[in-house]
Amino acid sequence: MQTLPDSLVVALPDAAATAAFGERLCARLQVGESVCLSGELGAGKTTLARGAIEAWTGAPEEAPSPTYTLVQTYQGARGELWHVDLYRLKTAEEAWELGLEDAFQQAACLIEWPDRLEGLLPRDRLDVELRPDGAGRTATLVAHGAWRAKLATL
Repeated sequence: MQTLPDSLVVALPDAAATAAFGERLCARLQVGESVCLSGELGAGKTTLARGAIEAWTGAPEEAPSPTYTLVQTYQGARGELWHVDLYRLKTAEEAWELGLEDAFQQAACLIEWPDRLEGLLPRDRLDVELRPDGAGRTATLVAHGAWRAKLATL
């Protein structure tokens, strides 16, 4: 691991490591906060999200990608978790039609393709960019708001 101010780079050698890292992120995720997942198609966003969802609910979950439904919600001891895939959206306004603005305050959120929000991202968030790296991937994390204090605990 390499540490930079408000950022961290993590090597994830395989899909199991990616899912396990999602679990670690979710252990620190609270209602009112978001984890924003970016990277090309197949970079591991949904794999990381599945690990986080299982940690949130405390049970094995199928956790389908919300590419077509746009949103999947899950209940856990800490409240509601939204898994959002914005890939098919054309404008940021379409995200508000989903109720995402309310979810930013009343739920925890995992957001795939956050660039579709065009600068309307929540203040308390962790940006995670996944990039293929040989057989595995590299995750570059950038903390904002409440996540700045949590970054060192990852």
